[in-house]
Amino acid sequence: MNTVWKILTAIGQFVMGLFEKAASVFQAPHPLRGPMMHGRTRDVAITYRMGAGYAGDVNRTHPASIEPVLIGASDYPDAYGQAVLVDAANAVRKLVSGDSAITDIYGVTIRPFPVQQSSGSNFGAATLGAAVPPTAGVLDVLKDGYIMVNLPFGGTTKKGDPCYVRIAATSGNHIQGAFEAAADGGNSIKVLNAKFNGIPDASNNVEIIVTPARNAA
Repeated sequence: MNTVWKILTAIGQFVMGLFEKAASVFQAPHPLRGPMMHGRTRDVAITYRMGAGYAGDVNRTHPASIEPVLIGASDYPDAYGQAVLVDAANAVRKLVSGDSAITDIYGVTIRPFPVQQSSGSNFGAATLGAAVPPTAGVLDVLKDGYIMVNLPFGGTTKKGDPCYVRIAATSGNHIQGAFEAAADGGNSIKVLNAKFNGIPDASNNVEIIVTPARNAA
C-alpha cells in the first residue's frame, strides 16, 4: 500500500511540475482578454515602396473603354503603355516627328496579361514587363480609363499633371513615342486628353488617366 501511495505521490508531483511550467508561460488572466501568452515578435520594416505595375497594365476595369485595333505597317507601336494615333489605313501607329500639331491621342497600347516573350535565356522567357507588342496583327488600345505607362527619362509627376509624349527621334533615355514628365520644346507635345494620376515608382512607372480623344488622327 505504501508503495502504491509513493507512486501516486510521485505522479502527482510530476503533473504539478508540468502545470507550474505551463503557468510560467502565461500571464495572470486579464479581466477582459483572458490569459495572454508571453512570446517574442520580430518586427519587419519594409523600406522600399511596392512597384506600381508594368507599362500597359489597365489599372481599373471600370471605367475602361478598350478597343482592338489593327497595327500600322509603318511607325507601329514598339512598347506597351505607348500613346498611339490612327493612320490613313485606320490602323494605329506611334507618334513621330511630324506630329507636332497633335493635341489628343487616340489611346494607349495595352499589355496582354500575362505576357512574356520567349528568349534564349531565363528558361525561354523574357523578363516580366520587358515584352513588346507584335509588329503586325491586332493590338488592344485603351481609349478611356486608367493605365500604367513608363517614363524612360524619369522625372517627377503628381496627380493632375499634364502628360507629354516625345515625338523627336530617340536620344539616350528620351525615347520617341514614350511619355515624359515635362515639356522638351519642339521635341515633345502636350497631350490634352491624358493626365498623370500620381507619382512614379522606382522603375518610373506611373498611372495616367486617358479620356476619349476629340481630334486624334
